[in-house]
Amino acid sequence: MNECPHVAALPRPEVSPLSDTCLECRAAGSHPVQLRLCLECGHVGCCDSSPFRHATAHFEETSHAVMRTFEPGESWRWCFVDGSIV
Repeated sequence: MNECPHVAALPRPEVSPLSDTCLECRAAGSHPVQLRLCLECGHVGCCDSSPFRHATAHFEETSHAVMRTFEPGESWRWCFVDGSIV
């Protein structure tokens, strides 16, 4: 894993999730695939394997760079700006 300047700028302690699922998928009647948690604001969105790619859309709309998996038993983080696991 790489350390990036975006990780150092994250709120401490880690933000709480705003929901337990991708609310955009729920509103669209779609089933989210692999949830992701924005580590800046707590938004929960679906991954790029989902039809609507709401986690990536959230980054594109907000510039919130770092997310982590919101899947049980997983703990990796991804920086959209650096394009790498951090």
